[in-house]
Amino acid sequence: MNAQVKIKKLNDKATVPTYGSPFSAGADLYACEDAPVTIEPGKTVLVHTGLSFEIPEGFAGLIYARSGLATKKGLAPANKVGVIDSDYRGEVMVSLYNQSDVPQTVEPGERLAQMVITPFLKADFILADELSDTVRGEGGFGSTGK
Repeated sequence: MNAQVKIKKLNDKATVPTYGSPFSAGADLYACEDAPVTIEPGKTVLVHTGLSFEIPEGFAGLIYARSGLATKKGLAPANKVGVIDSDYRGEVMVSLYNQSDVPQTVEPGERLAQMVITPFLKADFILADELSDTVRGEGGFGSTGK
């Protein structure tokens, strides 16, 4: 199933997202900067993509780390997963956090994150005095598999 997503180039140097293989879930987003961007250890920098998107209603764009960038350079989205709502029309930027112990540089045109277009369900939250019982019950962090 394919969803049509309109994109607008906000900068002539912007790169249209690409899929690394026919079975990739995430489309690569590219840095659209005039010069290399250096991110100091423990710091976060917003990196431009030069693109805005028209994501269909009922879908969201989820921004995830690229495994190669995270593994080789220690760079990953600061918020772990970015959410692009269908009514947002501004530039998509990636908030990259340097979790390594050395400065890391993102080059113009470098792949910096991946975006997965996915459907979602809206919940109708209903107040209740009681919730149904389960085997797990109120067992929280680390409570399963014991």
